[in-house]
Amino acid sequence: MDHVDSKFISLVSSRLQKFKRVKAGLFNFRCPICGDSQKNKSKTRGYLYAMKADVNFKCHNCGASMSLNNFLKKIDPVIQKQYALEKFKEGHTGRNFVVDEPEFKFEAPKFKTKIKLPKAIEIPRAAGYLMARKLDPSRFYYAKHFKKFANSLKPTFDSEKHDEDRIIIPLYYEKNLIGFQGRSIDPSPVKYITVMLDDDAPKIYGLDNIRRDAPVYITEGPFDSTFIRNAIAMCGADADISRWGISNPVWIYDNEPRNREITNRISKTIDSGQSVVIWPESIDDKDINDMVMSGLDVQSVIESNTYSGLEAKLKFTTWKKI
Repeated sequence: MDHVDSKFISLVSSRLQKFKRVKAGLFNFRCPICGDSQKNKSKTRGYLYAMKADVNFKCHNCGASMSLNNFLKKIDPVIQKQYALEKFKEGHTGRNFVVDEPEFKFEAPKFKTKIKLPKAIEIPRAAGYLMARKLDPSRFYYAKHFKKFANSLKPTFDSEKHDEDRIIIPLYYEKNLIGFQGRSIDPSPVKYITVMLDDDAPKIYGLDNIRRDAPVYITEGPFDSTFIRNAIAMCGADADISRWGISNPVWIYDNEPRNREITNRISKTIDSGQSVVIWPESIDDKDINDMVMSGLDVQSVIESNTYSGLEAKLKFTTWKKI
């Protein structure tokens, strides 16, 4: 097993139920091929194991057996192609590693779309709105006519009647503008409107500004993510973040123990083996922005209330009863 094998096992580990490292070169989880035991959800009979220079998969329930390369192809063909390319570049594919020579795609240069709008800090109305919430107005833009602005970059609205001003939250990926969110300033039935310029790009805020070798904190909204170090926001997306090279995520959900959608998401996150923040009983505020407004040191609270595994389940059970 080499460093490329280890890297891609780490990338897919988040989607393998009950994944754990047994020892060096041996990993155990519920088999994603057959689903493992349907009667006993604690059964974990899928294994990835190193054998000399190769890594293989074996399930002791359905009998499936294959190389790591073919296993990745079943789990996620996109990740498998990345894996094949890196193995090809390294030149040490191993005797049992059989794969077509990877395709090298050369895309035409992309012209970077620029936001031709004033920064929010330049507009008193926008700056006042953001600063009242302790947000940095230099991070965002201001569109006096949101529908008109959106249509100038991508046909989005059939009519520009009843237009309104909004804060513009830019979404970048590899330094290209791939979309944006418009946040209402006045009370509105639709607080956020997301427009993606590239439908294949990740609907994630802050992806270009994180260190992937450290824990990456994941919030629900962009504003909340700006108060935390090394954080991104999902912007309403339900993407598999391991696809973007994030192997150590810490999920942060709003502090709403009565919200069934949130409790279901937390439960799924815990079951997947990933880390999650469980807010302490002493905090009443609903989200990170509210906590900052209350004067809390949010970074410290998050770091001291991050859990996984059995401890997360116990904390979650207590939190739901608040």
